[in-house]
Amino acid sequence: MALNKVRQLDQNSAGVTLPKDDLRLEELLDEDGKLEGEHHTHIRHVDEKEWKITLVDKIDI
Repeated sequence: MALNKVRQLDQNSAGVTLPKDDLRLEELLDEDGKLEGEHHTHIRHVDEKEWKITLVDKIDI
């Protein structure tokens, strides 16, 4: 099991790094390993110490 550090981003939020191998599996990286385009996720707290992150295909504004 890979472990990822929770990091302070700013005064009001924190973040977790997603491994590039996982991003490659979702075809979110270009051939140089850079994030391709804009992507959005929905993050939901599902239980004590457990969150679920879902890649959102389209955002309706």
